[in-house]
Amino acid sequence: MLIQFLFWFSLLCIFYVYVGYPLLIALLSLLVHRKVRRDDITPFVSLLITAYNEEKHIGAKLENSLALHYPADRFEIVVASDGSTDATDEIVARYRENNRGIRVRLHRVEGRVGKTATQNSAVAVCRGEIIIFSDAASMYDPEAIRAIVRNYADSEVGAVSGKYTYLDPDKSSAAKGVSTFWNLENFIKSRQSRIRTITGCSGCIYSVRRDLYVDLHPHITGDLVEPLMVLQQGYRIVFEPEALAFEEPAGKTDDEFAMRLRVIVQGMTGLLYVKNLLNPLRYPFVSLQLISHKVMRWLVPVFCLVVLLSSAVLASSSPVYGLLFLGQVLFYLAATLGYFLEKKDIHQKIFYLPLFFSTVNIAALISLFKVLRGETFVVWQTQR
Repeated sequence: MLIQFLFWFSLLCIFYVYVGYPLLIALLSLLVHRKVRRDDITPFVSLLITAYNEEKHIGAKLENSLALHYPADRFEIVVASDGSTDATDEIVARYRENNRGIRVRLHRVEGRVGKTATQNSAVAVCRGEIIIFSDAASMYDPEAIRAIVRNYADSEVGAVSGKYTYLDPDKSSAAKGVSTFWNLENFIKSRQSRIRTITGCSGCIYSVRRDLYVDLHPHITGDLVEPLMVLQQGYRIVFEPEALAFEEPAGKTDDEFAMRLRVIVQGMTGLLYVKNLLNPLRYPFVSLQLISHKVMRWLVPVFCLVVLLSSAVLASSSPVYGLLFLGQVLFYLAATLGYFLEKKDIHQKIFYLPLFFSTVNIAALISLFKVLRGETFVVWQTQR
């Protein structure tokens, strides 16, 4: 009886994370709609690009940033270099003089301190009322800044996230899985924002009011915890679907796994710093999001293991459990086959979802053990 309970409880939790919660948020968004007051304002904006050894992308990123449709006298570009050892800094220096008259400057941080610490240092020298955080490989739609800042006409808004879109999603099995993942993420964010607030931003395109920014510990991921710090100050975080950022996928599954491992460990660690937001009595909607969309999602690999092992034990007692166990075995075999086919540069659609699901959840399981052992990530490597 206990094994049966564990099986169905764990299966229900997996269903809730991937289906139940998105449906719940979609339903709530039909019942509750808290509008954001938007206006075409032009506050001074700092575009902060954090980079480490990005000589391959930084030139194109600066060209893209200089072409954004925003008044040149209300805009600056700051490239924060985390001890880059390639030509990143030299390339940035070439753009100090540009035909738009936009201030472009390099803020170099020595010692390879990590993305979050580099951002903390760079924010201190930014002049903008609004700071937009970007990655070196993320290209923006020309109207992205205007789309973001118009939300700040609402005094309740403290942070704004843009929309993350992948270019060339057919590049690899991992890319197809990531593209599907972000389509779901963008849908959920749009519904959360409609109801009241989102709790996490897209790392390549998010923004905060300069006077609300809080320096974070180096081993915390900024795009999750910085918005949560804004929430704690009583402000709202909104999702702006017209602020588009485009990026090529990381590439192979091994690259995606390495990135997921770092991000999840930092996310888990960061959530511990704002654990008071998990209190449903004080933060009902915020805690619902964090528990459903973060904590439970990170626990999915545990639920998957319970479902697999319990169905294996129950398989001999009922053909239903036997079929369910067989289905799981075939699913994980498909993921394994997809992984080895990808190594040979063979990509089949039938394998990309099992492979991506398995990659993300193996990363989450290992991340959980790392966090319990007190391990952290500070520096990052480019995964493109």
